[in-house]
Amino acid sequence: MDLAVISVAALLGLYMAWNIGANDVANSMADAVGSRALSVKHAVILAGICEFAGAVLVGSHVTNTVRKGIVDPAVIAKMPGLMQGEAAAIIVVGMTAALLSAAFWLHFSSATGMPVSTTHSIVGAVAGFGIVAAGIDSVNWVKMGQIVASWFISPVAGGILGYIFFKFITKFILGQERPVKAAVTFVPIIVFIVSATVILATVYKGLKHVTGDIEWLTDNVTLIFALGMSIIFAVISKLWVKRTLQGKDSLSISDQLEEVERVFTPLVIISSCSVAFAHGANDVANSVGPLAAVVHILQHGTIEMKVGVPFWILALGGAGIVLGLATYGHRVMQTVGTKITEITPSRGVAADVAATATVLVCTRMSLPVSTTHTLVGAIMGIGLARGLSGINRQVARKIFTSWIITVPAAALLSMVLFVVGRSLFLEKVRLLILVVSG
Repeated sequence: MDLAVISVAALLGLYMAWNIGANDVANSMADAVGSRALSVKHAVILAGICEFAGAVLVGSHVTNTVRKGIVDPAVIAKMPGLMQGEAAAIIVVGMTAALLSAAFWLHFSSATGMPVSTTHSIVGAVAGFGIVAAGIDSVNWVKMGQIVASWFISPVAGGILGYIFFKFITKFILGQERPVKAAVTFVPIIVFIVSATVILATVYKGLKHVTGDIEWLTDNVTLIFALGMSIIFAVISKLWVKRTLQGKDSLSISDQLEEVERVFTPLVIISSCSVAFAHGANDVANSVGPLAAVVHILQHGTIEMKVGVPFWILALGGAGIVLGLATYGHRVMQTVGTKITEITPSRGVAADVAATATVLVCTRMSLPVSTTHTLVGAIMGIGLARGLSGINRQVARKIFTSWIITVPAAALLSMVLFVVGRSLFLEKVRLLILVVSG
């Protein structure tokens, strides 16, 4: 195994993870920062812990050779006229080009403060190298069509749910003549909803790589556990809210609303942390998946549909994500948390729960959705609950534009990088693979 090649691939994986941290992870804490429930510093620390724990402790130890099934490695392997080891070399060069192009696009998006989908970036990049390497028919266009559909499904579903949930909070708590008294009655109900959503999302999204091997943990058992724990948390919150707001229903309306918003602060922090944990467990594969595929081919000289992810690669991805969040994540946090619409703790809770519930339902239905798109859509939904003036339409247009051009931009850049890489490194990589495979 050529240590130099592995080192270069590892650096690219680290760079990709850094960009995921700077863009995707920043979304998970945007509500907490925008609502002033957390400072940027504390958000970075909490998100870093949750993301790293999700990536390293429960991140997938198996990944597809080519992410999301966009290009079938078998199609490349069956191309006529290839020399021995050339198909594997094409995948190594192609995945390296895809990794670098997706990272470049994420870096550019983070620099401009635009929240884009990491998954869509890597999907577009993989499709780009696949088209150049094996022709347009090598791309799974049905899967690509599902991803394009998710551009609309994710934000719309998240927006509708965010709108409904925040309207509920407004009608039964914030819009009442005595918000403090209403909060004592209805906050436990909201705690129940938040708890159930967070627990189910943590099990099905954050812990799916661990719980999948537990036979007795069926859907019914998980649901009963989530509902039971949520009832306990609701009862505890009832006592806590009653004690916290005791004697404050005689304050002015504005002071009462301020006290009620403080009650929502722990909820927006908890929900944001759960989003970060689930993200670390699942999306770390976007950075380390291509790296794991490259390392496997260079170690064994063979192409397989699924490959193992060594612990050091998971740790590298987790560390890169945390580093990117700490050094560059504030840009996207500011856009999502403050520039789309005004966020308060209650609105942040509505957005986080709407996004988490939408992603959870779509995941269970095997629909490919973007957490980034869903969360941004949910934030727009709570903004629209206050009317069209509640949304910064200029920022919204920029975000939508960045979403639309993500796949083609990453694909075009990947094509260029693959052509360059193929002309410079393909033969060297092929010879290295022949040596490894014996």
